[in-house]
Amino acid sequence: MIRICAVEDVPKGTAISADVEGTQIALVHGEDDQFYAVYDECSHAAVALSEGEVEGCTLECWLHGSRFDLRTGEPSGLPATEPVPVYPVEVRDGDIYVSLTPSNGVTR
Repeated sequence: MIRICAVEDVPKGTAISADVEGTQIALVHGEDDQFYAVYDECSHAAVALSEGEVEGCTLECWLHGSRFDLRTGEPSGLPATEPVPVYPVEVRDGDIYVSLTPSNGVTR
């Protein structure tokens, strides 16, 4: 697991972009108060998901509106049809850690 930042660096309902050993990650503080990490690129168009809107347990791509489930990486609507990688997250002593081994088996 790799330390990304402190919990307070990611306010609830927001996403930040982080470069984790050369992999761009969108780190999300979901409205359910959980932290999620997904690959920071929409599987439909090569734009940063971290610039999108967080709603519940989904992250919406700002360009065409595809929503991705933060737990599974699956898109819930067109135009995206392919899932994005989802990475395991741990919160320890007020810090957020991410593993670069996708938990949903999707590679980029």
